[in-house]
Amino acid sequence: MAAETPRAFEHVLSFALEHPWALTRPMLAIVAGIIGRHVAGQHASEAEISAALVNRKNLPQPVPGGAVALIRISGVIAPRMNLLSDISGGVTFEGLSAQLQVAMANKAVKTIVLDIDSPGGSVAGMTEFAREVMAARTKKTVVAQIQYLGASAAYGVASAATEILAAPSAMVGSVGVYGAHDDITEALAKLGVKRTYISAGKGKTDAIDGPLSDEAKGRMQAVIDDAYGRMVGDIVKGRGQGMTAARVRNEWQAHLYPATEALALGMIDGIATLDDTLARVTGGAHPVKTSALSTTTDDTTQEPATATVQDRSADAQRVALALLEL
Repeated sequence: MAAETPRAFEHVLSFALEHPWALTRPMLAIVAGIIGRHVAGQHASEAEISAALVNRKNLPQPVPGGAVALIRISGVIAPRMNLLSDISGGVTFEGLSAQLQVAMANKAVKTIVLDIDSPGGSVAGMTEFAREVMAARTKKTVVAQIQYLGASAAYGVASAATEILAAPSAMVGSVGVYGAHDDITEALAKLGVKRTYISAGKGKTDAIDGPLSDEAKGRMQAVIDDAYGRMVGDIVKGRGQGMTAARVRNEWQAHLYPATEALALGMIDGIATLDDTLARVTGGAHPVKTSALSTTTDDTTQEPATATVQDRSADAQRVALALLEL
């Protein structure tokens, strides 16, 4: 595989720094580590990329027919497939949307189960996919099963489902948004680089490499606040009657909670394992909760079989093109 170009690095770096993230703090360190390795010139090896892609190809294959579609949401969620999502072992909103469309088009599928084990991801694409899930639940039952982490953007997606269930040992929440800015002036100085930008338009090059000015920090905070407000609004709509923005902001805050506490706070509707949930939905049981925005189809006659919908876009040709895109 060809070595990464400076342009490739700039593409990944600009994406990570220009878009707000809805991630847990530990995963922030991993994302920052990936970016830091690029800054230090330590690019991902062919072996690392190959291993990540093998893991993608080992995901379950689609099974024709069946009453239940299982969509797996694991790892960091990015808008589209790129080197960052490949190395972190995550998924993309683009791929998840494709899987949801397949499940919705399949008349045999009565229930869609989102199997979630994710620390969250980029806010770019989160609202759009959450609204797709909310639209889907007006036609079919959508169950969000947190097994074992449903945080930040992943919880934002889960909140759009008909109901949310969490495994007994699951962690739920971390409803918050952040951005990052790297002051790399010292790093550039060590490399003997003194960079000058020629630009037009006030604020175009504010603190690209150096420390943030108060004005630049204020604008960045406004972007973060906007993304957070949108996330909170989506959660309130998804959870339905009885949920308010004040409750999400002031009671839930941005903490992670064990399943029992998440249930008490109204973040989830029940505690169950993925096996429990699949057994229930294939047995024709009705959902624990249906919000004001939800309607479900009659699934009492569904077959006790499970279909898995997996995005197969990560074939060799698509991966090669995506990496070149970076």
